Amino acid sequence: MHRLQLHYTLSQDSSPASVRNPLIDLLQAVAEHGSISAASRALALSYRHVWGELKRWEVSLGQELLVWEKGQSARLSEFGNKLMWAEKQAQARLAPQIEALRGDLEHAFSVAFNPHAHVVTLYASHDEGLSRLREYALNQVAPLLHLDIRFCGSVDAIRALNEGRCVLAGFHTQALPGEHALAQKAFKPLLKPGLHKIIGFAQRSQGLLVAKGNPLGIQGLRDVATHGYQFINRAHGTGTRLLVDERLASENLKPEDIKGYDQTEPSHTALAHAVAAHKADAGMGIEAAAHALGLGFVPLVLENYYLVCLKSALDEAPIAALRALLQSAQWQTHLHSLSGYTPVQSGAVLSLKTALPWWRFNRPPAAYTNQNVS
Repeated sequence: MHRLQLHYTLSQDSSPASVRNPLIDLLQAVAEHGSISAASRALALSYRHVWGELKRWEVSLGQELLVWEKGQSARLSEFGNKLMWAEKQAQARLAPQIEALRGDLEHAFSVAFNPHAHVVTLYASHDEGLSRLREYALNQVAPLLHLDIRFCGSVDAIRALNEGRCVLAGFHTQALPGEHALAQKAFKPLLKPGLHKIIGFAQRSQGLLVAKGNPLGIQGLRDVATHGYQFINRAHGTGTRLLVDERLASENLKPEDIKGYDQTEPSHTALAHAVAAHKADAGMGIEAAAHALGLGFVPLVLENYYLVCLKSALDEAPIAALRALLQSAQWQTHLHSLSGYTPVQSGAVLSLKTALPWWRFNRPPAAYTNQNVS
């Protein structure tokens, strides 16, 4: 069976919606005018083009479209007539759906033609707050900001920004990221003062997701290690995986001390579902994910979730629109209602060196001046 492919065109006219193959127009012209030459003139096309297209379609479909008999006008074959009949039936039945589809497409494309609407492509570490922000922006009376979010690991998100695959990246670190931390080793080589700018988004709580009521009494990773509880981790390259490793190091534990250290889930939500399904006794994740599924939560750290862009993009309209939304009291109230989230410096442009104190720049020495000795 041959498969159908649908195509659309962009136009300023108001002609009726149509999903129609050019072959049907050729067949209809031949049927009405009785010859390829007459059909060509009616369609304002060359005889060579029409003849070539009909032959190409016959080869593609593996069926004869026209029948020529000596002394007779060209006519459609039985297969050609059935194609015409199928087209008429489909158009009659599907006209309302086709019109509705055009309406949906025009609504989507209205963003491109609206000078006041903006699309921001954002690669980011998985975050429930960002998901809420995307929904919040779309539900405004006049939605003028559309967030195209691709969730991935924090490291991959910043790499995507540096490679030009997005205009904004989202990542997170502990609220007071110390020097020589694993986060510094992962993020510092990817961020450059003077090139990148940090935009505040939120502060969120991370900890261990456990069964409702925490029946095992788990208080930290040492309990997981000591009692051999089943753990579930996040993938390499995620900020939460870095957090797990930093917590292990701070408690003098090794990955091999944790049963299930190499078992991973792609998001906080997926991890929460794994704990809820008793596939693991604990896993590191955000408080909002635990609250959504009625799980227990053992808070361990507060961390800042940042957005980062190139300095050159700060004054561009899409980033300005996003910052304005983040700074609005309505959005901050909405975010504060999400379990474990607090809007901190939302929408504010922050110094990279202040937010992440991993760079030290010494003042240049005073210029040496030769002095005459008398």
